Amino acid sequence: MVDALEDDGQRYELIDGELFVTPSPVDLHQLVVGELHARLRDYLRAYRVGKPMLSPSDVRRGDRTRNRVQPDVFVVRVTESGRPPYPYDLGDLLLAVEVASPSSRRLDYHIKRELYLREGVEEYWVIDPDARNVLRWRERSDPGEILSERVEWQPAGAREPFVLTLEEFFDEAYS
Repeated sequence: MVDALEDDGQRYELIDGELFVTPSPVDLHQLVVGELHARLRDYLRAYRVGKPMLSPSDVRRGDRTRNRVQPDVFVVRVTESGRPPYPYDLGDLLLAVEVASPSSRRLDYHIKRELYLREGVEEYWVIDPDARNVLRWRERSDPGEILSERVEWQPAGAREPFVLTLEEFFDEAYS
């Protein structure tokens, strides 16, 4: 049914059969998304363990008629045989990132966090452009941590971590 909806600029996501509708993101949101994607792309080229993706791009779980999300930025696992087939499964993700907006806070901080971590996404971040920080979770029981200076992420197979120095990242994204 979601596929039958007309393209009206809204984002439609299904989680456990519940439809979530959020408005199109604002420019600052998109600037953060674009900057993060570019940095992840540059980092991952050296290791070829994952491929960074942007929304709109479907990620699904189990009953695909009940679960379809669109993380703002995510990294899909790459193996010797290449990328998994599209649409990606939540289990294919090494990292899922949402950029918080006033209209998506409950969805990003609670509902999606629970879904991603329950379904085996190795790491989940919520970037808060207003606070200029990142909240990170690595498993369901993880209470999360607020990172305000830097974020490090090192997927299996990468010799060096991806390092995001937040002050510089936000300054560059907003310039």
